[in-house]
Amino acid sequence: MSNERRTGTTSRGIRCPIIREGDDLAFIVTSAVLEAAKAEGFEIRDRDVISVTESIVARSQGNYASVDAIAKDVKEKLGGETIGVIFPILSRNRFAICLRGIAQGAKKIVLMLSYPSDEVGNELVSLDKLDEANINPYSDVLTLARYRELFGENRHEFTDVDYVAYYQELIEGCGAECEIIFANRPQAILDYTKNVLTCDIHTRERTKRLLKAAGAEKVFGLDDILTAPVDGSGYNELYGLLGSNKSTEDKIKLFPRPCQELVKDIQDRVLKETGKHVEVMVYGDGAFKDPKGKIWELADPVVSPAFTEGLIGTPNELKLKYLADNDYAALSGEELREAIAKSIREKDADLKGTMATQGTTPRQLTDLIGSLSDLTSGSGDKGTPVVLIQGYFDNYVS
Repeated sequence: MSNERRTGTTSRGIRCPIIREGDDLAFIVTSAVLEAAKAEGFEIRDRDVISVTESIVARSQGNYASVDAIAKDVKEKLGGETIGVIFPILSRNRFAICLRGIAQGAKKIVLMLSYPSDEVGNELVSLDKLDEANINPYSDVLTLARYRELFGENRHEFTDVDYVAYYQELIEGCGAECEIIFANRPQAILDYTKNVLTCDIHTRERTKRLLKAAGAEKVFGLDDILTAPVDGSGYNELYGLLGSNKSTEDKIKLFPRPCQELVKDIQDRVLKETGKHVEVMVYGDGAFKDPKGKIWELADPVVSPAFTEGLIGTPNELKLKYLADNDYAALSGEELREAIAKSIREKDADLKGTMATQGTTPRQLTDLIGSLSDLTSGSGDKGTPVVLIQGYFDNYVS
């Protein structure tokens, strides 16, 4: 016991220089991690995980686009007349700049907001207020006037923004006419226009399918806008505008373009420098939900757009307290420890469905580790866009 490691998983934010377009990101990330290890007195070990935030990947790629580029692509694909813009999330950072481009590419926007909240949990009205008004959000379509009559002004709990008014002012400020409705059935928009841009993230394929089956003429998602350069702009062939962030008042930073070569390059460089085989991933939003604000963090299309092979799959873990309370309830002390250690050493390669795994987290490794990385790096001024996670694949007998 005296030589046993006393820590399990550790997560460290790694400071890096500010990344600019064209920077050798693999070199910078590798150097930052190795310099941190030397300065802080820890060693790189096999199966450590180096996580790189998507932001610096996209910045090194120069993957930016202007509002004008969005407008041009939207107008070309959706016709430039009346466009139904449905199910956007309520976000100044994530959607407002995109909406400016969309509005510039149309004469009229019929904005259809899901309620009582958007896809990731930003609330427009509480469920209690819906109950009091006897409104069924699954069937009832509300006009803006009816929404205001029933619910008045509802400001976001954390940002203090009335997103209904904010989005209306933004659209009209771009010279487009604006009509706002509230509905949750995608087909409801077809009473207003047959040309639809669906802005949901994780349900977009179903929404597109339902719209096409109901007779929509032109159906695109945010993932279909800027899938190729427009007048030399950045683009994302897989996700389009999904995963984009505000950069300036007139420019967005897109989700990084394919970056599998980057994670492999970092893995190879660390192996060459240290002899250790690490895993590497690019991460964006974590996949967790805030219990107070009810906001699901994941506004990116995926948690991780690129990762090395060792991060494929889900955890294969036994629940220690289940073993202690059930299989080995009569044991204690060193005898209990040895029995549990033996179970871990002899566990099956696939424990799915067994009682001894109940209560473990059945999620993809990249979603779990990406969430840990996102919480470690934060979204503000910590200055640690790279995260080193050690001991994640350890267990009780490591």
